[in-house]
Amino acid sequence: MARDGSRQAGGHFGGAGPKPTQRRGAARRRPVGRTQSSGSARSGHAGSTRGVSSRTAHVTRATRPKATGRRAGARTATSRKRGISKLAVLLGIVAVALVVVGSVTLVRHLTAPTERPAQVASGKSVTVSIAEGSSAEAFATKLKDAGVISTKEDFYKEVARQKAESKLKAGTYSFVTGADISEVVRQLQAGPNTSESRLVVAEGLTVEKTAAVVEQSLGISASDFLAQAKASNYKDDYDFLANAANDSLEGYLCPKTYDFTGKQVTADSVIRAMLDQYKVEVASLDFASGEAAIKSKYGVALNDYQVVTLASIIEREAVTEKDRPLVSSVFYNRLKADMALQSDATMGYVTGGEVTADDLKTESPYNSYLNKGLPLTPICTPSVESLKAALSPSDTDYYYFLIIENGSYSNHTFSKTYEEHEAAIKKAQADQS
Repeated sequence: MARDGSRQAGGHFGGAGPKPTQRRGAARRRPVGRTQSSGSARSGHAGSTRGVSSRTAHVTRATRPKATGRRAGARTATSRKRGISKLAVLLGIVAVALVVVGSVTLVRHLTAPTERPAQVASGKSVTVSIAEGSSAEAFATKLKDAGVISTKEDFYKEVARQKAESKLKAGTYSFVTGADISEVVRQLQAGPNTSESRLVVAEGLTVEKTAAVVEQSLGISASDFLAQAKASNYKDDYDFLANAANDSLEGYLCPKTYDFTGKQVTADSVIRAMLDQYKVEVASLDFASGEAAIKSKYGVALNDYQVVTLASIIEREAVTEKDRPLVSSVFYNRLKADMALQSDATMGYVTGGEVTADDLKTESPYNSYLNKGLPLTPICTPSVESLKAALSPSDTDYYYFLIIENGSYSNHTFSKTYEEHEAAIKKAQADQS
């Protein structure tokens, strides 16, 4: 395949034209990296601290009988009254004492400092990690210990003011000690602002490239990740892997930004997080209805796994959102016409990069020039947008496309015939010369 040296994107098709070795112009695009990737304190009144008053003593003396002229019975009654009075006095003293002690204790509690402000120099950068499921108190403790806030009470007040009780997010944060507490609470609602324990998986990555990203971000070796990333390890837990070929998880390691702060991180836990996310992302897609419509329109019967495979090719070939359903229509028109897909991207999965004319002559289940139909497995993890395009292609009679992104030059041309496609290639070459 002769190439003009420009950076181009797309699939170079020639099902009705010369053989692959005679094709003109380069139509394979280079990968375009994109990341799609929660008292009233009752004052105790002490009352009088004098115990028994002088009045009480006077009344007691006034009731004391004279020694003469009294019968024994009268003396007995008087003694009883005297005993009752003494008991009343004693009980009164005890009650007053208890009130005084309680009052003093409460006063001490109210006047004692409830919390000692954090003694940390301001202006120091610190990292704070807060685990999933942490309470507001746990947030406050972490922040105070790191010197981000001075007191927990101030934090609670600000959280209440911003009505953020249920909006604080766990994760790893970078703060400056002595920061404005209102800004701290706002950041906790926005979410983690550091890359520690964070994994960003871009759309269009292969399992192998995902393993490299995992190693760089989380410290799990790529070899350990690849050894674990086998469909057979997860088929029992994830029904959508039932038809996965070659024991491969290709196409299912969902692109997203993951935060593993506070969690145990292993190759298995990371893979499960990605498979769980895939399940969430595709929950709204109606595979059955899409596949039925495709069979009716194109006479092509695909299962869910084959839809993911086609979506992965669309992901590697399309550049814009507008491209996706158009590229999808080209592939379906070719499948309907029993033509080879002729996508350089499928062989790019084998080479790991550029595809040469000699590569396109090499026999491989991923060589969509020599073999009709879809490749053995997906060639990357497609975005949800590419999955939607695979399930709902545009209604066109296109069989070719030329997609070029070369610096400031952009060309996205879809053609019905090979002659139109050849003309588009010549025009693109002239425009860039």
